[in-house]
Amino acid sequence: MNVLQKWFSCGRDARILICTGVLIAAVLTAGFANVKRITVVVDGEARQMSTTGARPERVLQEAGIHLNDKDEVTMSTKRVENGTEIRVHRAVLVTIEQGDRARIVRTGKQTVGEVLHQYGYDLTKFSPVGGEETPITKDMNIRLVTPEEIEAQRKAEMARAEEQRHQYIDTSRGRMRYTSMKVMEASAYLPTDGGGAGITATGLPAGHGVAAVDPDVIPLGTRLYIPGYGVAIAADTGGMIEGDMIDLCMEDYGSAIEFGRRDVKVYVLD
Repeated sequence: MNVLQKWFSCGRDARILICTGVLIAAVLTAGFANVKRITVVVDGEARQMSTTGARPERVLQEAGIHLNDKDEVTMSTKRVENGTEIRVHRAVLVTIEQGDRARIVRTGKQTVGEVLHQYGYDLTKFSPVGGEETPITKDMNIRLVTPEEIEAQRKAEMARAEEQRHQYIDTSRGRMRYTSMKVMEASAYLPTDGGGAGITATGLPAGHGVAAVDPDVIPLGTRLYIPGYGVAIAADTGGMIEGDMIDLCMEDYGSAIEFGRRDVKVYVLD
């Protein structure tokens, strides 16, 4: 007797029982095949669960997680599958500042750019300080600026950088800009010193405002300012002037004796 003959030889009730059993087995098999092990992250906690749900909303409902207004849901995969991570981003309050206006909004978006798009801001006319990819944090301020404001800010930053690179000192000749300052051991000399020719190493005549330096420390031709002496130019050298030493030319013997030898601040002028 073949299988078909055996089937029809069974009674009607027996055939119904067999069909029901096969159907139940198929349903159970399909159900177990669709069970997925996933991770749900919400309020800083990660929990693992098994689900047959195909949509994140259904899975969150199964997990007993309630979504509030403006909460956002992201998934690590395009659809719920084994190993998927579903992450709930709770909405927070942020302030959007534009000129003298401030707007407080609630958002579950993850970046500044997303929030601005969410609330209809035209990013061709305004730009957020810090950039569109800045992560959103609770109670943060998002400040919008125009291209003109950005340009003004860029110029201000350049001016500050220039100010830092070139510092200023007040002198008897007014405010002067300098690039560096160092403390040096200073002495005094007269134009008639060193043979009496009165001509410096650079060919300039010696006199007040001429300084002898070590060219390896201060290049010849450099303009200097020394408090208590004034503006000078590094135009001379000397056999005894080495390292952080400077020799300042005086007009007369009395001035040279009065100055003596001392430590001074030497400002390299711009």
